[in-house]
Amino acid sequence: MCGIVAAVTQRNITNFLVEGIKKLEYRGYDSSGLAIIDYKNNIIRIRCVGKVNELIKKVYKKKILGNIGMAHTRWATHGKVSKANTHPHISSNIIVVHNGIIENSSILRLFLQKKGYIFYSDTDTEVIAHLLHWEQNKKKDPLKKTIQNSIEKLYGNYSMVVIDKNNPSRLIAVRSRSPLVIGLGLEENFIASDQIALLNITKRFIYLEEGDIAVVTRKRIDIFNKNSTITKRKEIISNTEYKSVKKGKYRHFMEKEIYEQPESIRKTLENRLKNNSKIYFSELGLKENNLFYHAEHIQIVACGTSYNAAMVSRYWFESLANIPCDVEIASEFSSRKLALRKKSLLITLSQSGETADTLSALRCSKNLGYLGNLTICNMESSSLVKESDCCILTKAGLEIGVASTKSFTTQLTVLLMLIAKIINVKKEKNNISNKIIQTLNILPTRIEEILKKNELIKNLANKISHKKNILFLGRGDTYPIAIEGALKLKEISYIHAEAYPAGELKHGPLALIDQNIPIIIIAPKNSLLNKIKKNIKEISLRGGITYVFSDQEFDYEENMNVIKMPYVEELIAPIFYIIPLQLLAYYVALSKGRDIDQPRHLAKSVTVE
Repeated sequence: MCGIVAAVTQRNITNFLVEGIKKLEYRGYDSSGLAIIDYKNNIIRIRCVGKVNELIKKVYKKKILGNIGMAHTRWATHGKVSKANTHPHISSNIIVVHNGIIENSSILRLFLQKKGYIFYSDTDTEVIAHLLHWEQNKKKDPLKKTIQNSIEKLYGNYSMVVIDKNNPSRLIAVRSRSPLVIGLGLEENFIASDQIALLNITKRFIYLEEGDIAVVTRKRIDIFNKNSTITKRKEIISNTEYKSVKKGKYRHFMEKEIYEQPESIRKTLENRLKNNSKIYFSELGLKENNLFYHAEHIQIVACGTSYNAAMVSRYWFESLANIPCDVEIASEFSSRKLALRKKSLLITLSQSGETADTLSALRCSKNLGYLGNLTICNMESSSLVKESDCCILTKAGLEIGVASTKSFTTQLTVLLMLIAKIINVKKEKNNISNKIIQTLNILPTRIEEILKKNELIKNLANKISHKKNILFLGRGDTYPIAIEGALKLKEISYIHAEAYPAGELKHGPLALIDQNIPIIIIAPKNSLLNKIKKNIKEISLRGGITYVFSDQEFDYEENMNVIKMPYVEELIAPIFYIIPLQLLAYYVALSKGRDIDQPRHLAKSVTVE
């Protein structure tokens, strides 16, 4: 995942480009660069390795002036992190920035080298630049026609923006399975890979569709579809507040987003709980109700944090709705031969809706005979939403911290609502559906209560932040929460953390127990509590140190520490208990001085396989 910003205006665009690309830094921060055609028609390019702030320093030293240009922040997927591999890439008069991956770039590179082109980078983006230049010189076509000829030779998922120095009045944008949005201004227009980059200058946007080529000037936008026919795309007015792109009173976006969870869940629930007895999703209609009625099996596909949310929901689908449910990591789903269950509904789960593995799984599923497919997603304009039969939006709001927090809890909220909806449609177990609705109404308040325990969590973080290995344990529907807690800690503190079902201790992990490995245990009041207590005793007898998150009282065991939690209803305990683990990961990373919002090697969404 990388970030693109481009503009064509009457004013100097330098400040806009660096400010815009700074807002997209969550998409990639290995390196960044910009290119502007100045008022003397020279290409000025500045690139550097490291965070966008390094680029900003260099740009402001040079005092560049120009009214057309582009900027890019990179998450390295093709070629190592180096200045030579940093975008933009140039071939004579052609300037290119690009997101995604060109799968046949090595073949094209050899072809272009034989034509005399010299490569200065290892990237597939430089291949695009040289290919465009070669095509343009071969046929002397206008740039749009040159691009149309060139993209017939490119295989992969990508988006790009191109400028021709010989006609420096237009930007040309291409979308091929990677998002791009046009921002509309007054005698100025903009392009970005995410509207976040443009919210301080416009609220008017056009999202490009699959296969679109857009020719963008100061006064005009012409969009050609995949058949090269000029077409109109819907203009939308964004209701996203610019202030949501800022940290406000918080030190990090992750901290802000943890504390936003009660309000995010309220927005997720808003207008969806009807008379405390039924679930209503405005996105769905009678066709979807028919789909739910006939579904006899649920197949969920997701990656990362979304996969952990899906794992929790498997327990809910089977115990509450009595519907068999399988959950699979998207990259595995797409790469093996599948045996389809009878009357199976496919559900994809994604925060961004652009996760490459999840999109690939959805695409390959369409020929397998599923009843239909539903996506649960946070981004209405995303590829996953557009390519799915139906969708339910999580309404989490912008999430900028790379480590997902509020997207996880809103996904779980929607999944629990979906189960109640399916129960309603099948006209079964209405008492369970009512119970789900009642407890979901309480959920935001319960989370507010746990957020008040932040000092308790901070004290624990100080005790374990120097450790090199940490184990997380859970049972039943809190086992995936243990996995998610371990993932959060790994992502932002770089401490090795693993999660196990507590019942698996005796099958191997018990060999690791000593006084140097803290063991985090999730122990809410449920039918498995006594089993968890036995696991704690097993650990204690072997000298292990436990930190137990629970709302229950425990008989004292040696080296056992209970972090007393507020009461929570059993049904929503998985959603509730991830909150202290998110806080724990945050405070551990804070004490270690980590780059919490932008952890090394990671990006917010993985848009290449």
